[in-house]
Amino acid sequence: MRNHRWPPPVPPEPDENRPLLNQRSAMIFLLAVLAGLGAGLLTILAANPWPVAVTAGAAATAAAVLFFDRIIE
Repeated sequence: MRNHRWPPPVPPEPDENRPLLNQRSAMIFLLAVLAGLGAGLLTILAANPWPVAVTAGAAATAAAVLFFDRIIE
């Protein structure tokens, strides 16, 4: 026996006013990017080559996302 629904379900209408990110996610990503930029800038100012600074900034950004996700409610 087949389980068919008639009529088929209608997908919900897209909400055009819905934001892409909620406020909490936007704040977490903003703070993480700022922390990464700060770490990269401090690495450059410490006379390290730019690949080291990019790596440090990316690592700081990833760590900051995890950190701010835990502390921001």
